[in-house]
Amino acid sequence: MTPASPNGYGIGRQPCVASRKPCYCETVKNITVSVPDDVYRNARVAAAQRDTSLSALVVAYLERLSGRMDEFARLEALQHEVQAEIGQFRAADRLGRDEVHDRAVH
Repeated sequence: MTPASPNGYGIGRQPCVASRKPCYCETVKNITVSVPDDVYRNARVAAAQRDTSLSALVVAYLERLSGRMDEFARLEALQHEVQAEIGQFRAADRLGRDEVHDRAVH
């Protein structure tokens, strides 16, 4: 059962039993975005087709964007880790063509 909160909703946007007033107890940030009229209308239609709100579509997009940024940061850290393990690299250390293709004459 979701714990009751003084503003009407519990954690995870579930209605609280303690109050009949619908609110959210999680902290949210309001943002203002300027978009052309046709983009706004098309987005409202897309939200209606998905039986959701425009705000919910924006939240979903920002969550996906955030997830991609998390993945990018993870891969970037992995790249730095691998590069740190390489140590020193010199062009003179490279293998010759025959050595690469196991064609060296013995």
